[in-house]
Amino acid sequence: MSTPNTADSHLSSGRLWLAALGLSLMLAGLVFVGVLYTAWQRAEETRRWPGAACVVLSSSLEIKRPTPNSNLSYLPKVRFEFNHQGKTWVGQRIRRVDIPSQHRDVAQAKLNPYPVGSRHTCFINPAAPQQAILRHDSRAPLYSIWFPCPFVWGGLQILRRSLRRPDPERDKQAA
Repeated sequence: MSTPNTADSHLSSGRLWLAALGLSLMLAGLVFVGVLYTAWQRAEETRRWPGAACVVLSSSLEIKRPTPNSNLSYLPKVRFEFNHQGKTWVGQRIRRVDIPSQHRDVAQAKLNPYPVGSRHTCFINPAAPQQAILRHDSRAPLYSIWFPCPFVWGGLQILRRSLRRPDPERDKQAA
């Protein structure tokens, strides 16, 4: 049989473990909420950029092998010309961040809408016109932001209950 001090020690160790678990879950959920919210904000920001007519100057796939043992990666490359505030600029981005693919057909599908000579509307970053883009990023992060919320809520509840003072009467009623 354990002495009262040993029982109290085990109880406080268990409570500390639960508090750490709850805090970890809550912080992980908050990090993911923050990442998704930031991605959505960046996608929304480009929707406030002014549009301008542009013409595609070149359209090609850049093929790279990042390391000698890695697969080939394919990056759609587009150059387009547009006028902004009386000056001619050349943009080079389809989206704000162009991500290479290991699948040639996926990269080619991103490139197909932009043949040389085609006309489009590009969206111009007013602070840096050379950062013009042809397509906005997806708003999907906002639609997914609910997913980490149960982790935040659950972690908060675990943390709250682990820090609550033991009440022998309440514990008897719960048993």
